[in-house]
Amino acid sequence: MSTASLSEPRSRWWQGRAVRRFARHRLALIGVVMITALTLACVAGPWLLPYDSLYIDLRARFAPPMTGQHYLGTDPLGRDIAARLLMAGRTSLLVGVCAMVLSTLLGAFVGVVAGYRGGWVGASLMRMVDAFLAFPSIFLVLALAALLKPSPTMITVIIAVTSWMEVARIVEAEVRSLREREFVQAGRMLGLSRSHIMFREILPNAMGPIIVAATLTVARAILLEAYVSFLGYGIQPPLPSWGNMLNGAQQYLASAPWLAIVPGITITMAVTSFNFIGDGLRDALDVRSGPG
Repeated sequence: MSTASLSEPRSRWWQGRAVRRFARHRLALIGVVMITALTLACVAGPWLLPYDSLYIDLRARFAPPMTGQHYLGTDPLGRDIAARLLMAGRTSLLVGVCAMVLSTLLGAFVGVVAGYRGGWVGASLMRMVDAFLAFPSIFLVLALAALLKPSPTMITVIIAVTSWMEVARIVEAEVRSLREREFVQAGRMLGLSRSHIMFREILPNAMGPIIVAATLTVARAILLEAYVSFLGYGIQPPLPSWGNMLNGAQQYLASAPWLAIVPGITITMAVTSFNFIGDGLRDALDVRSGPG
């Protein structure tokens, strides 16, 4: 028997049905459209706008939306808000996606080892997870951000370090339900190493919950970056992010409310889109669901 035949076809069981279920989830499809449009706008938009995000026009300070070619208005320095918003989107979305990748890798590794090994190894790892979960993540993020030099890379690492625990718990529970299945026992009988069984046999069969958790983690990472940057401990100007755009707008809420409304709506759209996608994936990948 080849080792390639050991893996249970559980991950393939839902592939055909998952697409059909996801396609019937209207909110998930709306989320896909919204986040795709937002991503494309952030990638290509700054090249299409008439103004650069750093261009300063002192004569156009506090211009309201739809003033000339300033489609979303200008800020206190006369910079075009649309250009800054899209450049900020590059930063915030990149931080969210990279933090998700790091936290998912770390959480999946801890969860697989804890779930498969069990005993004192699994108990120790899960108590470490519980210890991290005992601290409110926002305070932990703020404490680390205040101690370390703020930069996109550092903020990404800080968010990842404080966001992996939920993934670890999900993966640990899934692996515990898989470790006594027939394909795992067959791998042990063939003398496969623990690492091979954990990461080549069990992990692919636990990808459904991991994908759902990863999608929701992106939304959480975007919110955390916005919180930290809004409070002044995150990404620093002149590099824009949605969070520090809100930070710069708070003193002008009465006189120029669009400075806060525009990035606030954009953050809401991004987070809501990823949450809709996560809900759709959770329903689509639920093996307890009926036929698709």
